[in-house]
Amino acid sequence: MRRFLTLALMTAVLPMTLAAQTQRRLDPDRYIYPVLNVAGLCSANFGEMRPNHFHSGVDIKTDGTEGKPVVATADGYVARIVVSPSGYGKALYVIHPHDGTMSVYGHLSRFRSDLDSLASARRLRTRKNAIDIWMPEGDYPVKQGETIALSGNTGNSFGPHLHFEIRDMRDNTTLNLIRQGIIPVRDTVPPIIQGILYESVDSAGGMPVHSYMHRIGIKKTARGRYEATATVKAAPEGYFTVEVSDRKNDVQNRFGIYRITQYIDGRPTLEYRADGFRLEDSRYCNAVSCYPLQLNASCEVIRMAVLEGCPEKFYSLTENRGTVKTSDGRRHHIKIEVEDDCGNISTLDLDVEPGSEAPKAAEIPETDIIRRGENFTRRFEDITVTIPAGALYETTAFKARRSQLQRQTALEVLTPVYEIMSDKVPVHTAVTISVRAFIPADLRKHAAMAVLSPKGQPVYAGGSWRDGAMECRSSKFGTFFVTLDTTQPLIRPQFESGADMRRRSAATFAVSDDFSGIKEYSASIDGLWTPVDWNPLRGTMSVKFDHSRYPYDSRHEIVLTVTDNCGNTAEWHGSFFR
Repeated sequence: MRRFLTLALMTAVLPMTLAAQTQRRLDPDRYIYPVLNVAGLCSANFGEMRPNHFHSGVDIKTDGTEGKPVVATADGYVARIVVSPSGYGKALYVIHPHDGTMSVYGHLSRFRSDLDSLASARRLRTRKNAIDIWMPEGDYPVKQGETIALSGNTGNSFGPHLHFEIRDMRDNTTLNLIRQGIIPVRDTVPPIIQGILYESVDSAGGMPVHSYMHRIGIKKTARGRYEATATVKAAPEGYFTVEVSDRKNDVQNRFGIYRITQYIDGRPTLEYRADGFRLEDSRYCNAVSCYPLQLNASCEVIRMAVLEGCPEKFYSLTENRGTVKTSDGRRHHIKIEVEDDCGNISTLDLDVEPGSEAPKAAEIPETDIIRRGENFTRRFEDITVTIPAGALYETTAFKARRSQLQRQTALEVLTPVYEIMSDKVPVHTAVTISVRAFIPADLRKHAAMAVLSPKGQPVYAGGSWRDGAMECRSSKFGTFFVTLDTTQPLIRPQFESGADMRRRSAATFAVSDDFSGIKEYSASIDGLWTPVDWNPLRGTMSVKFDHSRYPYDSRHEIVLTVTDNCGNTAEWHGSFFR
């Protein structure tokens, strides 16, 4: 069988590759801290590994409370207002024409009064709870230091804080603000190297063949200094994966690392830096990290090799795509250097020498190989899987089998359960999964695809009925089946119908759904459509009172209507006095 190294395909032409893009440097003196009356601590930094994305900004603590003044970091104008139940929740985007940047302020509780009025008017006019408004240049100018909003906890926020970014508008690149000194942070703590693993690699028929990942024992010898407890017996070619995290003074949070560099015999061969990235490239974190380990890790798990489908722009240099060779029969010294965004450095030293064989591969039919640059379609029993070119980060083998539910579920299971590939295989762009099923016509709107969570719980995966099958687009592999959801969402008001609400600013409801999740929601007071603020993480909907639309000191009728993703609708009717 002809063998060649897939990870090193480019090395014959260009052994050393330098990063193609240089991130823009900002002048810290031209920007101020974006939130007032806080201790100046952070809960998350730039570039942290998150599920399927890099963290694109800095999370600034607001000392456990909402309502801190958020100020314009520099002169400019408000260009965009977003109100959403997900993402950054209520967010403002401010353009700074003097240097072509845009600052982003997320998870806000409310906007400046004129911006708040604009957002409210747009929601009423369009009868939409979620809005995304782009404004003409200069209509809403701001001065540096001017209060433009109050901090909050909206959107995908797990506690009060301000998410803050600055983007280079030339290419929509978001920048590392701690590294550039825009957001000062007290940090004298070197990164923590928690572990290192070695994996030998070869390929067969153009498909990578990986060995079992071997964990290497390490010990800490001094502050910021680590070394391996034994020499690594290495295959002719392989690479390392490093588990690292960072801490900062005065907080207990874990942070992402800024730079990690690999040296072989004193020569740098691979360097990853979190200087900035285009937002459309954020999902490549699944290739920079070692995805199977990163899924459940409490640290960063960085792969010291460039996968076939990972752009080299994430690396300031690469040689042999990061792989370590011992085919010359010699012993080599490896140093891993890790730096945080405040300049603290830790190092790990180890030696490798020849001592193990390349991984062996079983013969795989050509029709089972998913070549990452080509479209792939495979039918197995009643399922059809379509994987578009570029959806995977490396060429791999297709696997599917009929499986079993490992635990009971209240959901009705309409089809066999199919395990498609593995949830340890990351997906960059959505794949299409179609399962043939018999579903009566009157129930098809309630049918959906379910995928099992790592704990074996069914999770809604979407889908629509087409040509005798349920078809969905999925951003992950796993275990799928078709089910029915005929249960209405549950609405529980946090007040008694008819209650005196004169001391409250809003009517609040606890809203939940047992499977497919909330898709649509609306409210009315005295028959007038009224905006609803939906917080999925806390499971609450809030209907704020607006005296300009109905009289004070009187009784009002309120209706909340909620529909889930499988077409089940619940409606609550009540009244309040205000």
